[in-house]
Amino acid sequence: MNQKLLSEKIKTLKCCVIIPTYNNYKTLQQVIEGVLVYTEDIIVVNDGSTDSTSEIVAQFPQIQQIHLSKNIGKGNALRQGFQKAYSLGYHYALTIDSDGQHFPEDIPLFIEALKKDSNKEILLIGSRNMTQQGVPKKSSFGNKFSNFWFWVETGTRLQDTQSGFRLYPLFAMKKLKFYTKKFEFEIEAIVKAAWSGIEVKNVPIQIHYELEDRVSHFRPFKDFTRISILNTWFVLVTFLYIKPRNLFRKLKKKGLKRFLMEDLLSSDDSAEKKAFSIALGLFIGLSPLWGFHTVVVIFLALLFNLNKVIAFAFSNISIPPFIPLILYFSLKLGSWLLGENFVLSMSEIDPSIELVKYLKSYIVGSLVLSVTAAIVCGLVGYLFLTLFERKKILDNG
Repeated sequence: MNQKLLSEKIKTLKCCVIIPTYNNYKTLQQVIEGVLVYTEDIIVVNDGSTDSTSEIVAQFPQIQQIHLSKNIGKGNALRQGFQKAYSLGYHYALTIDSDGQHFPEDIPLFIEALKKDSNKEILLIGSRNMTQQGVPKKSSFGNKFSNFWFWVETGTRLQDTQSGFRLYPLFAMKKLKFYTKKFEFEIEAIVKAAWSGIEVKNVPIQIHYELEDRVSHFRPFKDFTRISILNTWFVLVTFLYIKPRNLFRKLKKKGLKRFLMEDLLSSDDSAEKKAFSIALGLFIGLSPLWGFHTVVVIFLALLFNLNKVIAFAFSNISIPPFIPLILYFSLKLGSWLLGENFVLSMSEIDPSIELVKYLKSYIVGSLVLSVTAAIVCGLVGYLFLTLFERKKILDNG
């Protein structure tokens, strides 16, 4: 695609380029000129620079300019740029750093990827070759760290989650609420985008780290701490809300029968893996870990590489209709094992029961019940799943 056709395509897609900048006077002009080769739909956000940034941007009256009086952070600059883009009617925004590490020549890669993808609610992140010479070890480690937590939080594996060279679907992200204003915003943006159903993908790009004039404003301790705190919060939200929400949405959409057939029986996992997932789910669901069942079962499923959907589904045995039964049998079993006299009837068992009075009996009973149920149901599940797989092979053969 030649430059004229590319420029027309950028206009047709209603795409602009946002350049957040803070005290990058040595490289800013070069970046703007490089982007102008492809489009004049540019928004430069001067994030309170104290150098000659204002004078440099003034040389380009054909582009949109935002000059912030105070430096707040890259996240705030991007959010200001997004708001401006919304008001100007743009549907997409390419963001490129002003420190010279990105190549404007890679802009066509994003446009081509967007053009080819049938899903237009897509967020593209430039994927850098982090193994090439000149890449700082701290940058490579930080990227791997970020990639791991993005996978935990969204289930999506990416090669690069930290690159600032991105294409955002503004129309799809307008409904999302953002709270961060510094470097961690770029993590918040892609995680919340993925949670909302926007597809997040990588596009291979070039990268230039060995630049004499490159200035990075990333503060390793402060910014890494902010990112770590944000990821901690996102992990909690993932396990306590996002994964249960997604599971129930899938269950509601498919119905119980189809859900069991497609997500349980037709999963590519082996019968052993499915059986262990069933056992784990029941063990956690019946254990005395009230309030932490979801977090623990998802964590252990990830740790032991089990089927998260199956483990989570069976951990939800502790739903309100079953709670009195679980409490009763746990208390009854625990009292019997400890040789204590348990006098409560089934009708007297409800979620408000003062378990402190029977705590020892309850803990012992629930642990024995959870282990027994896990072993029995795991074995039964394994036998059933093995027979089902054999039948499927015979039917297909």
